[in-house]
Amino acid sequence: MLGAHWGFAAFFAGVAGYHLVTLITTVALNRQTGELDPLQLPAGPLLLLAFLPNLMLGLGPVLGSLRYGEGIRRDFGLVPTWRDVRIGLAFGALALVVGYVLNLAEIAVYGADAVSDSPLTDLADNADGSPAWLVPAALIVVIAAPLTEELLVRGTLWKALAAYRVPSWVVLVLTALVFAQLHGEATRTIALFGQGLVLGLARHYSGRVGASVVAHAANNLPPAVLLLVGH
Repeated sequence: MLGAHWGFAAFFAGVAGYHLVTLITTVALNRQTGELDPLQLPAGPLLLLAFLPNLMLGLGPVLGSLRYGEGIRRDFGLVPTWRDVRIGLAFGALALVVGYVLNLAEIAVYGADAVSDSPLTDLADNADGSPAWLVPAALIVVIAAPLTEELLVRGTLWKALAAYRVPSWVVLVLTALVFAQLHGEATRTIALFGQGLVLGLARHYSGRVGASVVAHAANNLPPAVLLLVGH
């Protein structure tokens, strides 16, 4: 048995899978189009390729838990209880408020032109007259992305750090930093870090990843709805 070590291995495997798939899709599509911006892809299945690397984030945690752990239910508390739902909805709403306020603060300091919008704002404009493809994209944003990101950051990484008796507040801050950096949006790092802290609090108070998944899904729901309505 690898003990707590498998959590770190699963975390790095998830991150490696993310970057590997990003590299492969970039090279493959670059040969077809001459240049690649995943958020500028035409409608249809190619639109969903923008999310494929994100889905790989959860593969390492799942495989690590199944092979070396006790299964994703016992290792992470992934299936939400009613208590998880209540905690998750409360902290998801708080994450929305925190993200909004911090984005406003960044705009006030750096100016609107220097602070990027969420990548989701570009998807509706590039649906190429096929809003039906935005439905699975919205489902990924609300369901799949919260699952994979929470399994990686507040699942395996959190569990591994806690197993080495890292203080809980340090675990909370470190995982929030990783969450912010994982999105690769430099001008939104502060807002993402704040939201990561709130999502981490849902994990901390519940002791289960299920609550942070619900909080993350609640945080992503309004942007996903705007993605559909804004088309």
